[in-house]
Amino acid sequence: MYAVIKAGGKQHKVQAGDVIQVELGEGKPGDKVTFEPLLVVDGGATHFGKEVAKSVVTAKLLGEKKGKKVRVFKYRPKSGYSRRQGYRATLTSLEIEDVKMAAKKAPAKKTTAKKEPAETKAD
Repeated sequence: MYAVIKAGGKQHKVQAGDVIQVELGEGKPGDKVTFEPLLVVDGGATHFGKEVAKSVVTAKLLGEKKGKKVRVFKYRPKSGYSRRQGYRATLTSLEIEDVKMAAKKAPAKKTTAKKEPAETKAD
């Protein structure tokens, strides 16, 4: 069973035991974090929308580290214009512990109420 969660503005496909890197989040190493999945695939069945409204993905914070450096270089030919800039995002490591699907409720039995015909007034 796997799920698609949204964390840090990005979507991640996760299953139990995965370690993912997301944008910096709050918390200390060892804290538990829960996510509401956008999509859950259980075997061959795909669940989304109202079916996964109560499903939960739990994860444990492992720590923080710096991500890969992104280098930005701007250049305009024949004008002497060039700019260099770098950026390293701080990432949080999460270990996915469990993907729980909400328990399915038995469909409610429909009760049929017989409508009585409306009485008509006689003059």
